Amino acid sequence: MRRISRSEKGTLQIAKEVAQKLTSGWLVLLSGELGAGKTCFVKGLADGLGIKEHVTSPTFTIVNQYQGDVTLFHVDLYRLSCFPEEDISLDEMLKEGIVAVEWWERDKEFFSNYRPRVEVHMKVLDENSREIELKWIE
Repeated sequence: MRRISRSEKGTLQIAKEVAQKLTSGWLVLLSGELGAGKTCFVKGLADGLGIKEHVTSPTFTIVNQYQGDVTLFHVDLYRLSCFPEEDISLDEMLKEGIVAVEWWERDKEFFSNYRPRVEVHMKVLDENSREIELKWIE
C-alpha cells in the first residue's frame, strides 16, 4: 500500500493510523534515505500509542523506550552494520511491546524471519512530500 504525505503533519497522521493496527509483538521496520522522515514516523506511532514523552532519534543510544498504552522500543541502526543481538534481545522487546527499527536494511536477513511486521519504506519526493510504502507481513 502506498500513501503520499505532503507534510510532516501528514506523515505523523499516517503513522498514527498504522499504530492503531499494532499490538505487542509487532515489528515496524523503517527504511529510506537520511531526512526521509523515519524518526517523524516513529513520533506518529508514539502518538497513536498514547505516548506523551518527546520522541528523539536513538542514533547514539541505539534504543529508546517509551511507555504508553503499550511499550514502544525505538531502535536506530544507522551507526551499526547489523542488529546487536548479543547486547539487545529483540525477542524480549517484542514480548513487552512494539519495536520500531530505523535502518533495518543493514541486517535484512536477520529481520526477515520476524513476523508480524510492517515494512515502511519512505522516499523523498520533494522538500515536503514523501511516498510511504507499507508492506504488512503477518
